[in-house]
Amino acid sequence: MTSRQNWWRRGLAIGAVLLVAGCAAIEDATTPEPGDGKPSASAPAGAGGGAAADDSTLPGIPTTGQAKEELAGLKVAPHGSMSGYSRAKFPHWATQGESCDTRETVLERDGTDVERDKECRAVAGKWTSVYDDEAFTEARDLDIDHMVPLANAWRSGARAWTQEKRKEFANDLTRPQLLAVSASSNRSKGDQGPDEWQPPSKTYWCTYSRAWVSVKASYELSVTEAEKGMLTEMLDTCTP
Repeated sequence: MTSRQNWWRRGLAIGAVLLVAGCAAIEDATTPEPGDGKPSASAPAGAGGGAAADDSTLPGIPTTGQAKEELAGLKVAPHGSMSGYSRAKFPHWATQGESCDTRETVLERDGTDVERDKECRAVAGKWTSVYDDEAFTEARDLDIDHMVPLANAWRSGARAWTQEKRKEFANDLTRPQLLAVSASSNRSKGDQGPDEWQPPSKTYWCTYSRAWVSVKASYELSVTEAEKGMLTEMLDTCTP
């Protein structure tokens, strides 16, 4: 009898161990890891060739040679203070006429077969996010990215601007400052410079660096040493 009791107890113990292990395995498989799912700022960009993607919709894109000259002329300085910064100090999206604002204007420019309602909202169309090569048919899935983010501009010179000049910067349709991209890529970028974040699609590095340099040169904004170094590397991906 004692032998049978010992065998029974051992069986129960082994069963309990297996049950606990099974539950742990299920928990590991179903419990999401902490974090928001966005790639870190230090994550490597996607591999690929160095040819520039189509930049025909962006206004004011300089040639590679012009961009290199402009980059050489930019003031190099550490980031300034974020003290006093607020997105409200860069009023957007401004009215562009015919009930349209800057966002809707960019959505129409960067899309194909775009249809608008009476309030100028894009209700149909096709868009390709150049940062990550994702295709979209719903405007709500897109953000309008500021090539040079507002907070980056603040730290590199815009803090001293008038409110009107900051409004011009936030709604600039004449320079390569605004483009429609996937919401996920825009939010991954945040307010980071090229040394901290690069488009996952490496084929867009050439266009991205030319656009970034053009905006900074047009508004006489400074760059950091690391920023200038990465912009030089990105410009080197441009084909002759």
